[in-house]
Amino acid sequence: MNHFQYHLGQLHAEAVPLSRIAKTVGTPFYCYSTATLKHHYKVFTSALAGLDAHVHYAMKANANIAVVRTLANLGAGADVVSEGELRLALAAGMPARRIVFSGVGKTQSELTLALREGILQINVESVPELKALNEIAMALGVRAPVSLRVNPDIDAATHVKITTGRKENKFGIEWTHAHAVFHMAAALPGIDVVGVAVHIGSQITELEPFRLAFLRVRDLVLMLRADGMTIRHIDLGGGLGIPYDPDMAEPPSPIAYAEVIRSTLADLGCTLLLEPGRLIVGNAGVLVTKVIYVKEGATRTFVIVDAAMNDLVRPAMYDAYHEIIPVIEPAAGANRSLMDVVGPVCESGDTFAQQRPLPPITAGDLVAVGSAGAYGAAMASSYNARPLVPEVLVRGDAFAVVRRRPSYEEMLALEVLPDWLAGAR
Repeated sequence: MNHFQYHLGQLHAEAVPLSRIAKTVGTPFYCYSTATLKHHYKVFTSALAGLDAHVHYAMKANANIAVVRTLANLGAGADVVSEGELRLALAAGMPARRIVFSGVGKTQSELTLALREGILQINVESVPELKALNEIAMALGVRAPVSLRVNPDIDAATHVKITTGRKENKFGIEWTHAHAVFHMAAALPGIDVVGVAVHIGSQITELEPFRLAFLRVRDLVLMLRADGMTIRHIDLGGGLGIPYDPDMAEPPSPIAYAEVIRSTLADLGCTLLLEPGRLIVGNAGVLVTKVIYVKEGATRTFVIVDAAMNDLVRPAMYDAYHEIIPVIEPAAGANRSLMDVVGPVCESGDTFAQQRPLPPITAGDLVAVGSAGAYGAAMASSYNARPLVPEVLVRGDAFAVVRRRPSYEEMLALEVLPDWLAGAR
C-alpha cells in the first residue's frame, strides 16, 4: 500500500499534487510519504506482536534525516553501516541504545565512535575485526557488546548482487568456523558476546531461505548455550521484498514472515532484532521527472527525461523494474504504445524502462517512477557533474524540502586546483 494516488486527474502524494511540488523545487526530485512510512512500519511491527522483537531500520535504504526522524519517533531503532550513517542516526534523534552497527569493513575510527557513543551492539563479521575491536575496547576501558554475524550458506534466491548469505559472499563468519570464533570472542577481555547475527540478502520473495537460515541460527544458539555461553540477542537482519511490478506475484507478507520467526526461534527466550529497510521505505517514495523530448528512433520510441541513472541507478545496476506513470491521469481506455524511458547520461545503460507500454506522452509532461524510496537517493551520485536531486517529505497537505539541490557553485567549491595549476591557462 502507498499514498500516491490520482485525485481529480492528478497524481498526489497524500493530499499534495506532485505537479505543485515540481513547480516549487523543479525536476527531478524524490518525494516521500509520511503516511506510507508510518503505515509500513506499523504493519511490520504489528506482525511481530507477542515476540520480544525490536525493529532497527536499515538506514542504507534511505538515510534522509527526516525519514529517520519519522521512524525514530515511532520507536524504531537503526541499523547503520558507516560512521556517516551513525552520525545521521544520532542527529535525527535516534538514541544510541537503539543503534546496531553492521558492515564487513568497519574502520578503527568507526568502531571507536560506536563504543564512545554507547550503541546497542556491533555486528562483527571477521576474526580480524573482532581482534581490532577488542584492542579498541580495552584502550577505552569498556567491553564491546558484540553479535557475531554468521554466514549460513543459504541461497536467498534473489539478485546475485544483493545476496549476502552464501559461502562465496564476503559477509559474515563462515558457518563451519562460527562455533570456534564464538569461543575465541568469549575469551577476549574487551568483548561482551551478546548474540548471533545473520543476514542473507535483500529483496527476498520466498520464505524458505529465511526458514533455513533461522534454523541454522537456532542450532548454533543451542550449541553455544550447551557450552555455557549466554546468548541474549538474535539479529535476523532484513531482506523481505516489496512489490515493484504490479503484474508480478506479491512477496510474502510481514505476517507470514513473522510466522517463520515464531516457528523457528520464538521459544529460545532471546531478544530478536530485525533490520527492515526497503520494506519500510521502498514504496513510500517516487522519483518525479520531466519529459525533455520524445524521439522517434529507427525501431523504437524514446521518452527522454531529465532524471538519469545517477539519480536512480537500480535499473542500470540490477535491471530492476520500476513502474512509470504519468502525473496527469491518462484518459480511460487511452491507447498504449511501447516506449523506452531513458535519461540524458551518455551511456546506453541510462535506461529506466525498455519497451514499456505507456499512454500518450509528450515533451513537458511529468512522470513518476514508483517504488523509489529505497536505494534511490541513497545510491545517487553526481556523475556527469549533475547535482544531487532534492528530496521532499509530504505529510497530509503539507510538504517540505528535506534535502535541497546543491547549486553548481557549491559543487565547484569542492574542487581545488593544485598550486602548479592555479595560475595556468
